[in-house]
Amino acid sequence: MPLFPIRQTITAAGLAALPLASLALLSAGPARYPQAPSITTEQLTSRMSTAIEGLRSLRCTVKAQERIAGKIVPARSLMKMTFKPFRVYVKNQKGVEVLWVTGQNDGDAWVYPASFPYVTLSLDPRGKLMRSGQHHTVLQAGFGTISELLRTTGLRQDAAFSRSFRYVGDSTVQGRPAHILRSDYPQFRYVSYKAGKNETLSTVAERFGCGEYRVMERNNLDADEKIPEGKILQVPNSYGRRTILSVDTKTFLPTMVQVHDDKGLFEKFEFTDVVPNQNIPLEEFSKDYPSYKI
Repeated sequence: MPLFPIRQTITAAGLAALPLASLALLSAGPARYPQAPSITTEQLTSRMSTAIEGLRSLRCTVKAQERIAGKIVPARSLMKMTFKPFRVYVKNQKGVEVLWVTGQNDGDAWVYPASFPYVTLSLDPRGKLMRSGQHHTVLQAGFGTISELLRTTGLRQDAAFSRSFRYVGDSTVQGRPAHILRSDYPQFRYVSYKAGKNETLSTVAERFGCGEYRVMERNNLDADEKIPEGKILQVPNSYGRRTILSVDTKTFLPTMVQVHDDKGLFEKFEFTDVVPNQNIPLEEFSKDYPSYKI
């Protein structure tokens, strides 16, 4: 997801001024969407998962709104990536550039900060510096987080949230026809969890399907902090109370995801200029690529 967001607070009045289409997606129930019986919830989630898993490469622009320290922080990033092996390049509005390539730079990302000291840094993509002020890591760029909303694993304690998504009809999102998936999960809440042996943020987030950010925020943990065995954590029991996901009717790739929790809007990501499976020259994933400052 987007890196190093530009700090700008959106007030309640600003949220009220969001496009009507966004508000309709937020507030409308299933009856508000024209029904299209040609597809079922199971077919839609399966086709979306297949489309995401079938990606060989992806270019896109991502507009983000993330709640950080109680404020909505917007950001916009250009992304390009390949899969198998995973390579990703991200550049945000401030000119910050990030490049991460499987098997290179000892697992660190190259980061050009676009500010003093104006030199390229090597940083752990899961570490404190790169996780500051954002919900997700560069390693989750693209649609990885979205596919995890509907995925269950052996470590997951409860699959009820993943099963709560329902196809509620079609709409127009960003000027394109979209199938709408919606999850209403009123039982969202924080629960107490006693950390086990060798527990990490990743394993806690996977157990509850809640993502790492809120675990860090609620328990005042750093991204690279070790969790002592037996520590009592407050952890969300799912990813959100209300989640709306729009899926392009032709590509079956996501075009928008919006998540609300007990405090309101938690995050929203909009994907535009999406170009899947078009060859990206390998030199564009090199720190020496001429148009980069890395």
